[in-house]
Amino acid sequence: MKNFQTLRFLDLFRRLFESFGINYTVMRKILAVKLTMDGRRTPTIFNQQGKKKKKPEENGFIKSLGMYVFISLFLIPVVIFGKNYLFQMSIFFGIVMFMVMTSMISDFSNVLLDIKDKGILQTKPVDKKTISVAKTVHISIYLFFLTAAISGVPIIAGTFKHGIFFLVLALLSLILVNLFIVVVTALIYFFILRYFDGEKLKDIINYVQIGLSVSIAIGYQILGRAFSFVDMNITFSPSWWQFFIPPIWFGAPFELFLSHNTSVYLVIFSLLALIVPVIATLVYIRMMPSFERNLQKLTNNSGKSKRKDRKWKSWLTSVICRSNEEKIFFRFADNMMRNEREFRLKVYPALGLSLVFPFVFMFNAIQMNSYAHMVSSKWYLAIYFSSLMIPNAITMLKYSGKYKGAWIYKTAPIQNLAPVYSAVLKVFIVNLFLPVYLILSMIFVGIFGIKIIDDLLVVFVTAILYTVICSNYLKGTLPFSESFEDAQQSGGLKVLLASLCIVVFTGIHFAVTFIPYGVTIYLVLVLVITIFAWKLAYKTVWNYKNNEMEY
Repeated sequence: MKNFQTLRFLDLFRRLFESFGINYTVMRKILAVKLTMDGRRTPTIFNQQGKKKKKPEENGFIKSLGMYVFISLFLIPVVIFGKNYLFQMSIFFGIVMFMVMTSMISDFSNVLLDIKDKGILQTKPVDKKTISVAKTVHISIYLFFLTAAISGVPIIAGTFKHGIFFLVLALLSLILVNLFIVVVTALIYFFILRYFDGEKLKDIINYVQIGLSVSIAIGYQILGRAFSFVDMNITFSPSWWQFFIPPIWFGAPFELFLSHNTSVYLVIFSLLALIVPVIATLVYIRMMPSFERNLQKLTNNSGKSKRKDRKWKSWLTSVICRSNEEKIFFRFADNMMRNEREFRLKVYPALGLSLVFPFVFMFNAIQMNSYAHMVSSKWYLAIYFSSLMIPNAITMLKYSGKYKGAWIYKTAPIQNLAPVYSAVLKVFIVNLFLPVYLILSMIFVGIFGIKIIDDLLVVFVTAILYTVICSNYLKGTLPFSESFEDAQQSGGLKVLLASLCIVVFTGIHFAVTFIPYGVTIYLVLVLVITIFAWKLAYKTVWNYKNNEMEY
């Protein structure tokens, strides 16, 4: 088995692990197996190459970090321009924590909550504490690479600008940040697992995903409002609520040591940056045995299920589905989306962000001008940003925890696969996008008035067209036919490029608002384009002879 460099580096801390009662030799072997299996995964972004690849041990996650390195280039000015370290580094750590914790929630929660390996490891002479620490270290290794990709270039640039002591502080702070994120996320799940059981537990976990995503986005906005601009200078006025904003904790040591500002509040912030992660880690270590016991509740399917067929859903199916085949696949896709826990873990956090993002831009507009100015402006177009969840959700539609059952497509008495794709997309729109859109529409009408109803209709039709565009990610495969193991960190660049379409649609809509009856004409035009795009999106026929799809 390959002796990974990360494991060699981990060997330096062997005594530290053993001092906490961890069987380091066993933990290292568990990690070696996990890292080996990770290297054999084929990320979907390289799906076509994966069929012809010659290097099965190549880790797709590492290859996907290039996107984060590109994003990190935009953080360089935040770090090197100016010497207001508290403001600069608080913003820097706010962005880093936002991106890392978002990835933690969407991509690593299923690893933290994984119980598949217990059937193997718990039958061996391996204590539960070692298994738990191996799982935490496994996540931490990938968070290290993720954090390095996001912050590596800005930190190097900051070192040249501010000196070697800046590098030391940055490295220590990033270690504490990652520790804080992993432990806090685990502790939140611990309390959920302790008080809930069965199907209700699985539902609550999904709601927590949304809550965490919303909290991160709101917290990032609160961070920006902790500082104010006075005469082109950035000022900071200490207040009690700022002690609950972690990015400020980790930005304070830079102001304390590099600017030699020994204010009491900076000292307290710096102590919080050190003490809170350490205490949280110690608490988590003591709770690990209980956490692992409570994880078994995820296998408990007791309790009444709320998955009842609703009459309105049956009525809606008969209205929007044209053929019996499409109705059958609509019900099939509806059940799959509502019952796939991993699908919800990856998609639901984006739903929370979709609800928050439009208001983030509007709050910034209010801060720059006034509420009255915003209401009289065209800021209602910010609702377009609720569509940012569409590319990620569409990409996830090809994955399933029960992907081995995809043989049903071959045995089904159908020749044309178009009803399969159209039904899946309709379920996505009805179950995921439509609730978010309706909530935002009611709020926006309350803010801007009924004058924007035509604009909201344009947004909805455009979202359907955008769904058709993003559905190209499903071509070459079938819905729910691939393993979620192939989905980790996949398609990031494609999703990013697809998200740029929202900017284009918003710009076109903004332009037509200056034309008399422009919105109405644009609505009719987009509706016609969407109808034709939907009909022409899939001309897919299953070739039974060659067992392949033809377009």
